[in-house]
Parts: sequence; structure tokens; C-alpha cells
Amino acid sequence: MSLDILIRGGTVYDGTGDEPVVADIGISNGTISEFGQISGKAERTIDADGAIVTPGFVDIHTHYDAQATWCDRFIPSNDHGVTTAIMGNCGVGFAPVRPADRDLLIDLMEGVEDIPEVVMKEGLNWQWESFEEFMDYLGSREYDMDLGAQLPHAAMRVFVMGERGLNREPANADDIARMRKITESAMHAGAIGFSTSRWLHHKSASGEHTPSLHAEEDELVGIALGMKDAGRGVFQAISEFGNLDNEFGILRRVVEKSGRPLSMSVGEGLSSVDWRDVIANIEQANADGLEMRGQIAPRAIGVIMGLTASLTPFSPRKSFREVLDLPFEERLRALADPERRARILSERADPGYERMEKLLDGGNWVWEMGETPDYEPGPKDSMSAIAARAGVDAEEFMYDRMLANDGRTLFYSARANYEDGNFDVCREQILHPNTVMGLGDGGAHVGVICDASFTTTLLTHWGRDRGRGEQIDLAFLVMKQTSDTARAAGLTDRGIIKPGLKADINVIDFDNLRVHTPKIVHDLPAGGARFQQKSSGYLATLVSGQVTYENGQASDALPGRLIRAH
Repeated sequence: MSLDILIRGGTVYDGTGDEPVVADIGISNGTISEFGQISGKAERTIDADGAIVTPGFVDIHTHYDAQATWCDRFIPSNDHGVTTAIMGNCGVGFAPVRPADRDLLIDLMEGVEDIPEVVMKEGLNWQWESFEEFMDYLGSREYDMDLGAQLPHAAMRVFVMGERGLNREPANADDIARMRKITESAMHAGAIGFSTSRWLHHKSASGEHTPSLHAEEDELVGIALGMKDAGRGVFQAISEFGNLDNEFGILRRVVEKSGRPLSMSVGEGLSSVDWRDVIANIEQANADGLEMRGQIAPRAIGVIMGLTASLTPFSPRKSFREVLDLPFEERLRALADPERRARILSERADPGYERMEKLLDGGNWVWEMGETPDYEPGPKDSMSAIAARAGVDAEEFMYDRMLANDGRTLFYSARANYEDGNFDVCREQILHPNTVMGLGDGGAHVGVICDASFTTTLLTHWGRDRGRGEQIDLAFLVMKQTSDTARAAGLTDRGIIKPGLKADINVIDFDNLRVHTPKIVHDLPAGGARFQQKSSGYLATLVSGQVTYENGQASDALPGRLIRAH
């Protein structure tokens, strides 16, 4: 029988963590049909000699909830080997929703995930009310990768409780019973799981905390029991962990009483407690037979700043913000005015911006991004260190660099996972057996990050480039981003290169794989801006046996579909 596609002679990292082998891969009808030395014919042959071949990457932490309703390509994840994206994280999303509450969900998504209101108002067509109707709408669409959706707590809470839910009032027994039933129905409709946020920094654009912040244990357990009733679903959470014993105890009992797996965001500086203490509790829970994972990042969690971005190092200052609404060229001229420059440099952060200015620390934690971004820069390359060597004031130096390159200069600042000025904590997190890769936030924070490139960084930085410490075995890294993430999302049909499984595959020129510096593009509805980050080295990406991208160029194929978990 003739194959649809034959990938010949690649070094295959199959996603299990086993050592790679040189082998051929035969694909028929969207699945892997043969593996090994294949002599048969194929309609198309991809020469993978000298390349590595991996399963397609499964990204379990994205926010394409809005983008999925109007766009068929998941930019920027599609440029980084991702073939499955899971959205609806952190308790925010757009279903279920009553027509009267649509603007509330937009306001929440704008604040929590930094997606401009005008973009969502222009792009969302609201052809649904229930979560099942939302799934049906998504199921009618075609994409460049597969998409899984989670039931978001904030949307469901407002749907059930109205103003009381929005105001974070306790749910009563009837509220909990309704949420349990909605959750069960959502799981039967194919939801990957349920997500919630208990993080203080998640606020609406109006400044209100997310509706789920103070949800009590009986509410969380009731929702998890809805997943138990359906016999499926993963519980995803982000928490402040102010009182670790109390908070982790609640999440642990959610798993104990429902029997459903749980994953939670973990990182240095993400909460007020030591991340190692959170991991230790996760480790103990697994030792006790509970399935819990920490979602981690392969690099620091930071922000990109500049005049083309949503933030600059001087955004906390009143005289800077006075010119924000000017067209770009007029803003650039206004900021170059010596009088305004002096006024901005003399000011301190306005109320509400103190935390940002403290994090930047006068340029000690700010670096300029080059053509090949260095996400693990040293102290000697910070803006303050370069200014000191030049004998100039750090803030003046940073201000003038901001205006250089016709105002296109970009800066990078990171503290989370970076307090020691290196990625040693990331390495420790990656190697832990109870962690899973996540937190890339594709589709969110579009003007300040582009962490959908985490997948490429994982392979290049840790599998090839890191000069400060030991690299990590590439087979292990591939497993962390493929079969491990697929299993964490409850998906058993992908993540491993094996006959009978889905033919989601990357062919990669690993020696030349790299990420490029993010660039602002204006391709969102209403001309909205976002960061795009290209890569080099992905020779081909296949979804369900069809080539979606080749040498960085999109094909016409859109084989991606909504996943109906079961």
C-alpha cells in the first residue's frame, strides 16, 4: 500500500525519553502507519537526513480563546513546532456567557491577559451562550493545529451567580450544584478540563480581582465533582499560596475527593512562598497516590518593553504617559524634546506603578534585546552596568537607548525565575519528575511577552546552547514537551512517534534551530498590535499527516480541529 508521506532517514526522538534512532516514518490517513526501515512508496517523501524528528509539541497553557473564534492560524505558536494548543487557562474565557455579561468577560480578559478590548469587541461574534454551544462553534472551524478548550471558572461563576459571582461573594449550595452540572456537561461536550485563578495579580481592566480569587473549598470541590461525574477532565489552577498549608490543602482535597488530576503554575517569584515548598507538597501528594503536577517555564518569566510595546521602562511616570495617545512618530518627537526628557527623568513612579519601577531597579534588571535574543543575560550587560562603564547616568542612558533605532529598540526585563541572574532554578524545575512544561501564554499579554517560543527555547537553550552549566539530554527535553504534556492534558493519541498514533510531527534542523527577536505586527482585528516571534530550523511541521509549515512558510493545509476529549 502506498503511503501518503514518508519521512526518510531522520534521527527520531520518539517522545518516550528513549535514545534516538535513525529511522523512516510512514504516514497514512493522518496516522503513523509504519516505523523503521521502510521500502514502500509514498505520494511524498521528506528527506530528513541530518535532521531530528520529534512528535509535534503539545502546549497545555495558551490563551487563544478569542483568537480561535476569528482566526485559523495560532500565531505565534505555529512558528515553534506546536501541533496541539490547550486554551482556557487561569479561569478566563468566553463561555458560558449571557449576552448581558459579554463586556464583563472582555474586561476581565483584557486585564488578566493583556488582550486589547478593541480587538475583542471587533473580533468576537458571540455565536454561543452555553459552553456546549461554544464548543460546537469551535468544532465548525479549521485550524493549523489542534485546539483543546477548558471550562473557565470566572465565566461560569458570573453565568451562575451574576453580580454576586463578579463581586467574589461565597457560592451557596444551589450555585455549587449548578456549577457542578455545568462542569459535567462541559466535560461530556469534550472539554479538556476546568481552570481557575486564585492569584492576586489577575485583575480586570477595571482593576477588580478575578471572580474566582476567593472561591471557597466547597465550591472548588463541587466543580471537581462535576468532572468526577463525567469521568474525565483535568483541574488547572494558579494560586497566590499566601498560606501554603491552607491553600495547598484545599487543592489537595480537590484531587482527593474528585480523583481528577491537577496542575498548577509554579515558578520562582510567582507567589509569596518559596517555589521549592510548593514542589515539595506536589511531590508528597504524588507519593500519596494523588496526580498533581507543577506547570513550569524553561526560562525566566519577564516582559518586553519599548515604544512599540505596551510598556517601557518609563511607563510608570506621568509625563511619559501624557504622550501615549499620540501617533508613533509624534510621540517619538515629543519624547525627544529636552524639556520633556528632563521632566520624565526627574519623576518617580505614580501610585499603582511602584511595583514595576521596583522590579526594573534603575536599569539593574533591564537588558537590550539583540537580533538573537539572550534570555539569560549577565549583570555586566544590564543597562545600568553599561551606563556605569560609559560614565553616564543609568536612566538617562536607558531613555536615550529607548529613542534609538527610530524608537524600535526593545528591552527585556526578568525577575521571576531569575533572582540569581541565571536559569539554575529553571533547570531544577525541568528535571523534577512531577513538573510539566507550560506557562507560555500564547495568545495573551500580546504587547509585553512572546513566550509561545518556550518550546524552541527548551530545545535550543537546554539541549544545545547553555554555557553556564550542564545541558539536559535532548531525548528527555522532547519527552517533556510531547508525551508528558499530552498525558497532562489527558490526551493519549499523540505525543509519541509510534504506529497507530496521530501523525503530528516536527522535522528539525537542530544545529540551526533558533528564535529571532520578537517584532510588533498589526494583524489583530481593528488593527491591533501584538508581538510575533519567528524561528529558524523547523524544516517541516505536520498535523494529522499534513504538512502545515515548511521552512517557515505556511502551506494551504488546515488539518487542525477542536479536540473533543473523551
